[in-house]
Amino acid sequence: MAGETTSHIREFFDEGRASDRALVVLNRTEPRPLVNLLSEAFDGQDVDVAEREEDDEETDLVALVEGDSVVATSPLQALSDAFLMVNSDLYRTGTRTLDEFDAPAVLTELDDTVFSLRGFPASTKEKLLLILISRYIEKQALDADTGTLRSSFQKLSRLNDEAGTREIYERLGGSSVDVHVYGIGDWTPSDAPYAIHTGEEDEYRHTWFVVHDPGRESAPHAALVAYETEPNVWKGMWTHRPALVDRIDRYVASSL
Repeated sequence: MAGETTSHIREFFDEGRASDRALVVLNRTEPRPLVNLLSEAFDGQDVDVAEREEDDEETDLVALVEGDSVVATSPLQALSDAFLMVNSDLYRTGTRTLDEFDAPAVLTELDDTVFSLRGFPASTKEKLLLILISRYIEKQALDADTGTLRSSFQKLSRLNDEAGTREIYERLGGSSVDVHVYGIGDWTPSDAPYAIHTGEEDEYRHTWFVVHDPGRESAPHAALVAYETEPNVWKGMWTHRPALVDRIDRYVASSL
């Protein structure tokens, strides 16, 4: 178990949980290509995609099912708007603001599942899942207006190059959240409203994490941890478990 003796952020993947999870599209009336996109996004992952007709359910509903239990539901349109019919530019450029962003519950509740995700051009959707969850955690921190947020960017210049990301972290830096950013120091902002941590080591170059510890056990916790295993291929997971979020937060604070 990853804990106080953790030597690399990859060790937190051992905390992932094997599960029998599926995304089930119920009573679809929308075009079949939407389901095809959903299937392609999770191809090869530990999450199945299926369709089903249910007399007592509404149309075009997506259910996250684990075993015999429904964990969460989201309208198919919500997945289309946030994930299936968009690309990363929607989030990076700030075309959709954080106030307008609403992460579908069937995606955010895929927590503690370890994924292997490819970026463009190998896949147009897989890496987008990490971007979406990153925004979800950033919004959680902004809405909570408390606790600590730690985020890595591999290269700090992304905070300058991506208008949407820059705006979010300026807002977070102006809130009551204690914000820390990590990466190679290829760009240094003037009068940054957050703490900056730079280095050249592997974990600065190849990790992707967004960790929000609200500072209260009863408040929502969230952490995304990913590692670039080869160029533009990421192994990653996210969690809502308070104890695990706390351990990830303490590891980053003490090691980077």
